Amino acid sequence: MKVTVVGAGAVGASCAEYIAIKNFASEVVLLDIKEGYAEGKAMDLMQCASLNAFDTKITGVTNDYSKTAGSDIAVITSGIPRKPGMTREELIGINAGIVKTVSANLIEHSPNVIMVVVSNPMDTMTYLVHKTTNLPKHRIIGMGGALDSARFKYRLAEALEAPISDVDGMVIGGHSDKGMVPLTSHATRNSIRVSEFLSTERLQQVAEDTKVGGATLTGLLGTSAWYAPGAAVSGLVQAIACDQKKIFPCSTYLEGEYGLSDLCIGVPVILGRNGIEKIVDVPLSDAEKAKMKESAEGVKKTNGLLEL
Repeated sequence: MKVTVVGAGAVGASCAEYIAIKNFASEVVLLDIKEGYAEGKAMDLMQCASLNAFDTKITGVTNDYSKTAGSDIAVITSGIPRKPGMTREELIGINAGIVKTVSANLIEHSPNVIMVVVSNPMDTMTYLVHKTTNLPKHRIIGMGGALDSARFKYRLAEALEAPISDVDGMVIGGHSDKGMVPLTSHATRNSIRVSEFLSTERLQQVAEDTKVGGATLTGLLGTSAWYAPGAAVSGLVQAIACDQKKIFPCSTYLEGEYGLSDLCIGVPVILGRNGIEKIVDVPLSDAEKAKMKESAEGVKKTNGLLEL
């Protein structure tokens, strides 16, 4: 199993590290345009191999896509990260050009690749890959919902004063501060709805804290987060590589599902060896349906800024 990660910055390097540590891939190729940068990151990570007991080979390359040939899965993290005060949507001009070029180069050398898009604005970048490549839709996956759901579970465990292993929850909708739809009505603690433990007001606060999770970290760190995004990507990649049939909320191209069409947005999917194997239909309350529709309108507005 060969995995390529494009972009050797903080998020890309974290992706490579977590994938290697889980020891399910034979090789991870880390590619960057900055001379020697990916090579240095790869060498540093390989010097962790004996300490962290993994046998995955990590190779760093500078802008040489021939070294990515035969990749089963490719992760696109490249692009400029958010700075404090920036929205994900403000990154569209620069990152669209980068993602378009990167996806074309990857497919040239690995025509059967499954693509995981991380670059922001993520839903729109996933849509761009759909519109500018000939890959079938089940092989193009946007990462955002897996990360947003991890942040949701963190906030739920915090509010419940419970171990996070007790908690389950999911975020659908667009990967943006205003577009996320945390499904508080479906969230549970050991199969018991969290509404049995938390007030409506506290649950609303959990949802709002989840939605600004990325902006909160950007304000604290001065740039985008990287540990949780890297872990989220590694979870998706492992589910595909190991044919786990796990459910994750991912940005995928919809053709009528959830009453939406011609956009990529976060919904629950089953991930396996073919990529997205099934879109899961989750019953939503009227309020959640309205929020999902509003989120979709926001995503489509951002999509309209693309030059396809």
